[in-house]
Amino acid sequence: MSVESKPTPVAVTPVAPALIEPSCEIAPEVLSPTAPKHRRKLDRSIVEGPISAAVWKIAWPTVLQNAIGGLQGIIDHAMVGHYVGFTGNAAIGVSWQIFLVVIVFISSLFTGMGVLVARFAGANDHDKVNTTVYQAFLTAFALSVLILAPVGYFTAPWLLDMINATPEVRAEALPFLRTMFLFSIGMLMFFMLSGALRAAGDARTGLYLGVAMTVLNITLNVVLITGAGPIPAFGTQGAAMGTVIASATVSSVALWLILEGKLVVHFPRSMSWKPDWAIIRQLFKFGLPTGIQGVAMNVAGVLLLRFIGSLEHSAEAQAAYTVGYAELFSLITWTSVGLMGAAAAVAGQNLGAGHPERSQQAVYLAARVGVGVAGVIGALFLLIPEQLLAIFGLTDPNVVRLGKELLRFLSVSGLFITVALTYTGGLQGTGDTRSPLFITLISQVLLPLGICFTVQQFWTLHSTTVWTAILVGHFTRCVLTVARFQQGHWRRIVVDAR
Repeated sequence: MSVESKPTPVAVTPVAPALIEPSCEIAPEVLSPTAPKHRRKLDRSIVEGPISAAVWKIAWPTVLQNAIGGLQGIIDHAMVGHYVGFTGNAAIGVSWQIFLVVIVFISSLFTGMGVLVARFAGANDHDKVNTTVYQAFLTAFALSVLILAPVGYFTAPWLLDMINATPEVRAEALPFLRTMFLFSIGMLMFFMLSGALRAAGDARTGLYLGVAMTVLNITLNVVLITGAGPIPAFGTQGAAMGTVIASATVSSVALWLILEGKLVVHFPRSMSWKPDWAIIRQLFKFGLPTGIQGVAMNVAGVLLLRFIGSLEHSAEAQAAYTVGYAELFSLITWTSVGLMGAAAAVAGQNLGAGHPERSQQAVYLAARVGVGVAGVIGALFLLIPEQLLAIFGLTDPNVVRLGKELLRFLSVSGLFITVALTYTGGLQGTGDTRSPLFITLISQVLLPLGICFTVQQFWTLHSTTVWTAILVGHFTRCVLTVARFQQGHWRRIVVDAR
């Protein structure tokens, strides 16, 4: 269930231009007058130019990056579906659902990083931008290597058992999941670096890196999934191998560009290379609620798979859910998540520059664009569902029936989730990361799982019950998120990196 889905604004007293306490302290090395000049300056048009142009500048590269990256997932599923069968599709789906439960907790500190970077960029403080990104890099590296890799590898069999994966699905999923856990560092670094650049106002570099990673990943998957020459066919595991190799390669290139000072974020030699616990605490202060939110959403997704696994045609239902929700619905969430990132960056920077009204306008604009895209894609779900499912090799009658049924619900659900996500970006980008957590617990954990559990206990659980629960959850998340943003609490949040 993860997707990452009007009252009069509250009047408040105008805030200080940067909303950052003036006594923030950064390592003396960074503030040294002898520090080298940055080769690229921060983009001030985001806080000074037309707001629609600012949103567009961040949104289109981010949306396109998500779409191109999502194409990689579609190709993975299509190749595995044709080469392995629908059990391979189900294996990738359940593996990603489990993997995301763990990885979103570590990557949550990137949300905290984004809050700080956007504020500092809005205040035109380049040194604090660099220091924040470096501290996020250190923290993510340590967590992924020391915690995610070993814990994920040894708990993978138990996690697959927990979601009622059939023996056939489990056999395909286990090597895929273990590969992703062991070599996740490249993917985490890519998410961190592209997120840092976007928060600092440079979304195009992340797009270029994302395109390179997708092209490399697709090339590797063509070879590793089906085999070529002396390279054997790894099947489902080959999709994971291609992903980790491509992400590690591109992340290494991005890190080199930063070290060489070729990007807006730079690690100058004059800065302190030691952990700065004041900044790390701020990363977790703003990021931890997002991490808990992500874990809760993905745990709910795993539990939802458990309910789907109890249906009459469980493997077919899981395959339909994997393709319909995780892949086809991504045609909507690619745009929504991209707009969420744009709303977060533009709203955060303008709040840092002391322009909260521009922050609010940015979120409104992003939501309107998202609804337009969701409406068009939802129409395709209704008009050509069989053709869309056939792309992934889904021809089994039960899988097609369940997939068409799910797409009808998702055609409506997409309108709600795109508004929810863009407004979530507005809240998180300005520093209100706690409200989306509580909204998520209510709308995408307690409510949909409660519906499925109640029906299963007292009646017979059908696929339409599960699809209805998803729709109800997205609608509730939309209403609560918009209402919270309109209250205006985000205007008064202060970033303190002392």
